[in-house]
Amino acid sequence: MPATVAAVLDAIPMPLVLVDAGQRVLAANDPAAVLFGEGLVGRTAPTFLRHPAFLDGLELCLNEGGRTTARVMAATRAGETHLSVTISPFESEGAGQGALIAFEDLTAQEQAVSMRRDFVANVSHELRTPLTALVGFIDTLRGAARDDAAARDRFLGIMEREAGRMIRLVNDLLSLSRVESEERRRPDQKVEILSLLKSALVTHREQAEGAGVALTLEAAREAVWIKADGDQLTQVFYNLIENAVKYGGAGKEVKIRLTEIDHEPVLRGPAVKIEFIDRGEGIDALHLPRITERFYRVDAHRSREKGGTGLGLAIVKHIVNRHRGRLRIVSEPGKGSNFMVILPVG
Repeated sequence: MPATVAAVLDAIPMPLVLVDAGQRVLAANDPAAVLFGEGLVGRTAPTFLRHPAFLDGLELCLNEGGRTTARVMAATRAGETHLSVTISPFESEGAGQGALIAFEDLTAQEQAVSMRRDFVANVSHELRTPLTALVGFIDTLRGAARDDAAARDRFLGIMEREAGRMIRLVNDLLSLSRVESEERRRPDQKVEILSLLKSALVTHREQAEGAGVALTLEAAREAVWIKADGDQLTQVFYNLIENAVKYGGAGKEVKIRLTEIDHEPVLRGPAVKIEFIDRGEGIDALHLPRITERFYRVDAHRSREKGGTGLGLAIVKHIVNRHRGRLRIVSEPGKGSNFMVILPVG
């Protein structure tokens, strides 16, 4: 293989593989080695990508001399990968007629499409359920329950609750969209976060008392200042306190603890850690990797009963990411949960 051809392949950032008329690899650049593994030269095409659409396109190109394309999903070193493959006839000195195979990784695009599709399906489902209930109650109030005062009051109460859930869902969707749009812009205001925590506790005190839950705050200092977005951190504290009271209040105690860390290894510097500790039922380890996904619920029926939208922890995660912090969740069934927000200082 002429050195100039190999040099050209190496200069192009997308994965490229050059094969001869017998489908044997003559040259492959570094991105191709990253995608399929080292040692491609000398192997035949079916040994690194055995996919019917790819092999048919390669054979057609080699036999008829025309450019072919294919979309394939292959098991590569990075896992399941969506690839767009373009196979072009190529003739070089000493190697004769062959084909140049170019690969474009479409995995990120496919995942984005899948996420949008799932998101639309989830939103549609979340809105359709209360809307169907509202339409049903309206029809009943216009008909059989027109003159039944007790039924009318009961149905109006349910309708009010369902309408409230839709309003919370729309508000959370707007909040999530706003947080995602700002995620790359790091906050630069100095904020005293202990006062934000105290304010969040006062706001939830009545809810906690109604649920028979004691809210306590532990902090070694009277004031802790960091660079942050005060409104967004308040939203984080509200969401985590509300979740702890709703779902972890079985232990009748929710503790919020603020501690300072001299050096946090992942954040590479000083940090502040806010823990939201409950003594409730806990969360099975199976759910922990997905618990911050949009609309993911450990117990969907219970969450809807309590007015949850399935977006609270997703909002928390994106706000913490915007602050270049960490969200850690430690939980064990029967022993409660600890949601930890770790934020850099300075």
